[in-house]
Amino acid sequence: MATSRHYSAYSRNAARLLGMQIRLCRKEKRWTETELASRAGISRATLQKIEKGDMSCKLGLVFEVAYLAGLELFRNDGESLDSKQERVNDKLLLLPKSIRERRQEVDDDF
Repeated sequence: MATSRHYSAYSRNAARLLGMQIRLCRKEKRWTETELASRAGISRATLQKIEKGDMSCKLGLVFEVAYLAGLELFRNDGESLDSKQERVNDKLLLLPKSIRERRQEVDDDF
């Protein structure tokens, strides 16, 4: 039996807001749920879940639906996503490859 995952209120609200924004973009384009779902290659029921902010939807599907609906997920400030990814990757290269749990210091003060 699968256990349900609990999400923070912030995450649930963010997913709900993203879904609402996708629905708004779809309606502004005057597309039906069926039209957008067909363009994304998903079922109408899956699109409805995305638009409701269902946390069980795959992130890739949500991003693809948002893109197809015309929702800009990242601010377009003249810098391409590729160059932003490159900049973040440069920062990641400066950090350790793995993070280990901190060792508890031994309390040897008798």
